[in-house]
Amino acid sequence: MEQYNVTGMSCAACQARVEKAVNAIDGVESCAVSLLTNSMGVEGSASSEEIIKAVEAAGYGASLKKAGKVAASAANYDDSLKDTETPVLKKRLIASVILLIPLMYVSMGHMLWNWPLPTFLDGNHVAMGIYELLIAGFIMVINQKFFISGFKGLIHRFPNMDTLVALGATASYAYSVYALFAMTGAVMNGATDKVMYFMDQFYYESAATILTLITVGKTLEARSKGKTTDALKSLMKLAPKTAVILEGGEEKTVSIEEVAVGDRFVVRPGDSIPVDGIVKEGASAVNESALTGESVPVEKQIGDKVSAATINTSGYMVCEATRVGEDTTLAGIIRMVSDAAATKAPIAKIADRVSGVFVPTVIGISLVTFIVWLLVGQTFGYAMARAVSVLVISCPCALGLATPVAIMVGNGVGARNGILFKTAAVQELTGKTQIVALDKTGTITTGIMQVTDLLPVEGALEKDLLTAAYALEAKSEHPISKAIVEYAKEKMAELKDVAEFEALPGNGLKGKLDGVTITGGNTKFISGILDNQKLTQIIVKNTYANTDGVSASSCIDQLASQGKTPVLFTEGNNLIGIIAVADTIKEDTPQAVSELKNMGIHVVMLTGDNEITARAIADQAGVDEVVAGVLPDGKEAVIRKLMEKGKVAMVGDGINDAPALTRADVGIAIGAGTDIAIDTADVVLMKSSISDVAAAIRISRATIKNIHENLFWAFFYNVIGIPLAAGCYVAAFGWTLNPMFGAAAMGLSSFCVVSNALRLNWLKVHDGTKDKTVKNPINYRIIQSDNNQTDKDINDKDVKDRDIKDRDIKEKETKEKDIKGKDINEKEIKEKENKEMKIKVNGMMCAHCEAHVKKALEAIDGIETAVASHEENLVTITNSKDVDEELIKAAVTEAGYEYAGIA
Repeated sequence: MEQYNVTGMSCAACQARVEKAVNAIDGVESCAVSLLTNSMGVEGSASSEEIIKAVEAAGYGASLKKAGKVAASAANYDDSLKDTETPVLKKRLIASVILLIPLMYVSMGHMLWNWPLPTFLDGNHVAMGIYELLIAGFIMVINQKFFISGFKGLIHRFPNMDTLVALGATASYAYSVYALFAMTGAVMNGATDKVMYFMDQFYYESAATILTLITVGKTLEARSKGKTTDALKSLMKLAPKTAVILEGGEEKTVSIEEVAVGDRFVVRPGDSIPVDGIVKEGASAVNESALTGESVPVEKQIGDKVSAATINTSGYMVCEATRVGEDTTLAGIIRMVSDAAATKAPIAKIADRVSGVFVPTVIGISLVTFIVWLLVGQTFGYAMARAVSVLVISCPCALGLATPVAIMVGNGVGARNGILFKTAAVQELTGKTQIVALDKTGTITTGIMQVTDLLPVEGALEKDLLTAAYALEAKSEHPISKAIVEYAKEKMAELKDVAEFEALPGNGLKGKLDGVTITGGNTKFISGILDNQKLTQIIVKNTYANTDGVSASSCIDQLASQGKTPVLFTEGNNLIGIIAVADTIKEDTPQAVSELKNMGIHVVMLTGDNEITARAIADQAGVDEVVAGVLPDGKEAVIRKLMEKGKVAMVGDGINDAPALTRADVGIAIGAGTDIAIDTADVVLMKSSISDVAAAIRISRATIKNIHENLFWAFFYNVIGIPLAAGCYVAAFGWTLNPMFGAAAMGLSSFCVVSNALRLNWLKVHDGTKDKTVKNPINYRIIQSDNNQTDKDINDKDVKDRDIKDRDIKEKETKEKDIKGKDINEKEIKEKENKEMKIKVNGMMCAHCEAHVKKALEAIDGIETAVASHEENLVTITNSKDVDEELIKAAVTEAGYEYAGIA
């Protein structure tokens, strides 16, 4: 998206005019103009020169935003967001008020309350008229922008709010000039009664007051609008302007633009980190609240990532730059917030349609009002006052600002809390979510294996079990081994050296400790080496019930039912204990899921784990529904199935989540996830906490509610105000509206809309006590097809859909039906676009092993997908061409597992 600065816009009608002009250009796919930020976002192949020319032809100014500013580098402050409008309006307002006071003294003070006048005016009505003419003229010159913009819009046949103001002020002033000349004729003829009559026909003060009061409203509006972009401006100010880099072992301070990828830079306590990087020396705690909204500092050690604009709070660090300029995390956040401000929510279309015809309609109503009052016998002055009142009370600005100000403020609230909406449309849609699908690993869980239970056999000590396990697992790089090693380090266990270490693929590990053979592995492997013992006969210290112990086999079953992986350890031929490891759920997951359910949202967990493990995690998390055994490609199929029941938000963090994130109505990426997941998502949660899913929905719902309030006020104001100004209530209630009060109301209407939007800044995004449950018809399991289709069927269907995605609908349905049938012969399978084969792989013990094998195989040219099952020791491979079996065997072996041939 290319972004432009647009000048000369004064109301929603101007915004509509610019959009219409740019959308008419060949090559422009979409154009969104923001009256709030005076900016424009354009997508398409049209050149910037054509776009700028079209805007200028419409009567406005445009310039391409410089690269490296709002949507690019966070290091530079974007001048387009500075509030340059308020200071100018303040000067105009002060000058107007200074001149308006003496004008009102004469026209109102003397005429109504007989205040004394200077001798050169006292009794001299012509002099009084000239005096008012001059001062009102000066005020019109000071506020000439209304006339320039207004009449320019009229000339281009696209009148705007300034046109209404200019017409109202000009009509009042012109009629007053006419009355002044008519008065001079009456004076020459000695017609005293005529002199007094024309004196009462002066509307100089109305013309001047209209301009002044509109300027008051514009000033208040500009000041409030400036506050709506505070979040974006604050983000821009965060980035340091300089960095201290190391060159030849010496420190050198350079401009942030001079830092290149690979440079090493120094960060001292209290300094802002200048660019994204990796810690190479030292350690510290870093305050990342600027990016995530989390105030608690995060510990950083060698190898950890750091981000630009975060604050080093304690230690000295040397880091290596990995992303600079517009590629930093901060610049990405700024780009998202800025792009969201440059887009439009669907709800804004209502106001846009009205704004496009609003001003011409108001001018027409004003003319009709003027003519009708003349026809019913009222004076020219009375009819003109009613017509001018209609012009100056009508406010298209309120309509134009109703949506963008709320979107901008809501976006800012999200950014301050580490929640980033990529577009205004997504910000609106998020609040309509009915179903939230949560990926398990890395989203509901930490994604890191951890030791959960340490269970020595009866008569053995925890210390001895941990020492033996530590010594053995320290030699392995397996995720389970890493979890046990980390746990042993935390418990400060002694690390002993193991001799004759051997990894046994598919089984476990083996070695000698102090001359005694020790082993660690899965249940099947360990059962085979126990000396005349059965697991049902061995007693393990029980942590599950108030009894002295439980059989090892029962213990293993209980661990498995809780989603844990048991690892058994022996000394010699005797079992010494069991260590259970699991991917544990995040601390805030149950509370986050509970909040979503309280908001009337159906929560589904998606996972590739087996049913037992998935159910255990689902019970802890408290989700409504779990879909287990979902292949990576199958997640997108599940999302499609869910979308048949309601609006779906998919939350994920991995590469395999990208298709599902794209398919869902709203894709929400956990910020610590992969770049691919973040790029394909619509909403990014910087804190990597699913509690922010509920917060994002709250922000969206509050924003939409605020927009509805703004639109109601804007429509209500005009629906009530215009008939009042036209005099429609005179006969029934005797109500009329002075043009000056109409101008005041017009100026304040936009201010009220903006001020209402600013109330969103008070929203407590993590407070669920005020959540209003949105009625959700989904109160049952969704993944239940009318044809009793199983979860596995959904995954298979997804793979088949991808194989035939370029075929027409009829051919696709026919092929799917054939594939699902039981009578498919081998020849038909070979004729599929991709060939499928199954291989046996021993050594896989958990989902992490499956992922490791999958990654190794899919790196081979010709292998499209590899789906592993550690329970069946099988891998299903889909090939786009023939692949040498030796390559497959080599990849599996290199990954640390045993290739056992084609199944």
